Amino acid sequence: MDHGTHHTGADHDHGGRRSHAGHAGPRKGGATWGTAAKATLHCLTGCAIGEILGMVIGTALMWGNVQTMILAIALAFVFGYSFTLFAVLRAGLDFRTALKVALAADTVSIAVMELVDNGIIALTPGAMDAHLSDALFWTALLGGFAVAFVITTPVNKWMIGRGKGHAVVHAYH
Repeated sequence: MDHGTHHTGADHDHGGRRSHAGHAGPRKGGATWGTAAKATLHCLTGCAIGEILGMVIGTALMWGNVQTMILAIALAFVFGYSFTLFAVLRAGLDFRTALKVALAADTVSIAVMELVDNGIIALTPGAMDAHLSDALFWTALLGGFAVAFVITTPVNKWMIGRGKGHAVVHAYH
């Protein structure tokens, strides 16, 4: 019997629990590039907000490069996690469970994104010493985000395809 043709309904009962449009839990299998790009863009949005805010704060306080970069990376993680955290809290999870989901969903994606983005900024001549009013600052930062998106998308595709990363979030919405 071909189970692929027999079990086609979204309301098919699996031992007392019903699947919800394919979101019955972290699924393993193929992930589309579109799904991976959406997950990466979601992560990039939080990271960009946090990182830009950190750079602005560090620069305004006239901190050194290291302190500013540490703040920017920390805020990138905070904002990156918060986007997922608030989404799963709205889905009805308690805070502790929602935090676990956010950590499981975003840690690798944010880490790869921050490594690539900050690596590009650090390797771009003069970017670390550029001011907020300098085109070099914004070019290096935005260029770093673009390259980080391109490199992180296949990572997210691989993880989602194995039921990890953003696949974990889909069980809750």
